Amino acid sequence: DLVEASKASSGNIRIEPAKIDLQELTEQAAAEFEDKFSAKSLEFCLTKPETPVFVNADGRHLWRVFENLFNNASKYSLEGTRVYGDVGTDGENAFFTIKNVSAMKLNISPEELTERFVRGDISRTTEGSGLGLSIAKSLASLMGGELKIEIDGDLYKATVNLPVYKEPEDE
Repeated sequence: DLVEASKASSGNIRIEPAKIDLQELTEQAAAEFEDKFSAKSLEFCLTKPETPVFVNADGRHLWRVFENLFNNASKYSLEGTRVYGDVGTDGENAFFTIKNVSAMKLNISPEELTERFVRGDISRTTEGSGLGLSIAKSLASLMGGELKIEIDGDLYKATVNLPVYKEPEDE
């Protein structure tokens, strides 16, 4: 994680943009984390449009962003609650949002959460380096997007915004 964080924050990672179906990636991540969610009695609820939402992103790095966000939801959500996922677009940008109610009091600012070696609650003793959101934020930025974190009481919300995929124009 430390090497990846260093490479991501310095921009020393090769980005290979491709046409990625954001809805499909979200559904794959939800399936991948189904066991972790059910172990804590978490229900994943996805809202998505009728048609696919394609982004221009590096699939491997975007998966790393999603993996981090779903992993955080599985670790830190209040047991027996719902985790909400939303996929959508405004035409220029596409977004994926994940939100959950935190099991612990969120006594930290959203800006601090994306710094290196920071964890959402100083009393947390679960595994983790505190680098995940920092890496995810850097990777989103390198792909021309952003990761935005919002905290409202115990509600945690992370939104990944990325450019919508545009077909190359014929010359």
